[in-house]
Amino acid sequence: MTSSPTDRIDRRALLRLGAAATGALALPASLRAQSAWPSKAIRFVVPFAPGGSSEIIARATAAEMQKILGQSVFVDNRPGGAGNVAMGEVARADDQHTIILGHIGTMAVNPFIFDRLPYDLARDFRPVSLLAKVPSLYLVHPDLPVRNMSEFIAHAKKNPGRLNYGSAGNGSAGHLAMEYLKMASGTFITHVPYRGTGPMLTDLIAGRLDAASIGAAAVLQFIRAGKLRCIATGTTQRIAQLPDVPTVAEQGFPGFEMTQWYGLNVPANLPQPAIERLATAAAKAVREPATLERLAHDAAIAVGSTSADYAKFIEAEQKRWKPVIARAKIKPD
Repeated sequence: MTSSPTDRIDRRALLRLGAAATGALALPASLRAQSAWPSKAIRFVVPFAPGGSSEIIARATAAEMQKILGQSVFVDNRPGGAGNVAMGEVARADDQHTIILGHIGTMAVNPFIFDRLPYDLARDFRPVSLLAKVPSLYLVHPDLPVRNMSEFIAHAKKNPGRLNYGSAGNGSAGHLAMEYLKMASGTFITHVPYRGTGPMLTDLIAGRLDAASIGAAAVLQFIRAGKLRCIATGTTQRIAQLPDVPTVAEQGFPGFEMTQWYGLNVPANLPQPAIERLATAAAKAVREPATLERLAHDAAIAVGSTSADYAKFIEAEQKRWKPVIARAKIKPD
């Protein structure tokens, strides 16, 4: 039987569709998966204990990212080893759906205080986006007889080594902030490292610690309730949430600045198209009205940078803190 022109056209169309389908199946699975990323829930690892600024930033961002990406984004706190436990675990993750909260400690400090790390920052990770910055607040227990930074410094100098301060661990942002202050003021205050901000904050409120520097997001509620006293902010200008609290710079230390920062990083094996989609989603997520409102409530400043800008920022921070770490002789726990 002779086929009609219409039959030949339909047959050719079917052949082309079959060839296209065969070609798609012939692509490596990793390439086929890229277009569908994310194809399952994303685990957002926070390398610190619950209760600190890191968890607040991560949860606020995750809530909006999952709406943008169309997949669940759940926060998984994995504390230990100044963040190195989680960093090492995520560096080895091969499911392409595990991401981690980058932080001043893990990104700009740990490479200079640990002789060996379970990861290589340049080899095992890729920067995605700088999410937010959080003002570092200098706090004391209300029973300490000081009301501002000047009085605190004077009290510390009269009692060298008798005052203590807590931090989330050696090399944490709080540790850096207090050592930076000690260097600038010439004081000696004993460091008490903890395994995370949460347990340290519990002891500070209970009066078992004299002082600490903590990100604003985690402590504003306790300041407002009178359970902690803020004697200075580490920002260059006063913050709206504490307009009556002067900066460290205002209290005799011109140029002093200390803020915490949080970014998004992924294992190096995540395909570039997925990284680009994640960067776009993260930058959009931190600028969503709900996120901005949540961050502003805790004095956090949304950023949402590009991957390239975040990479430059990390490099600058490493150059900034390397000499401070060497001078303060900061070592691992």
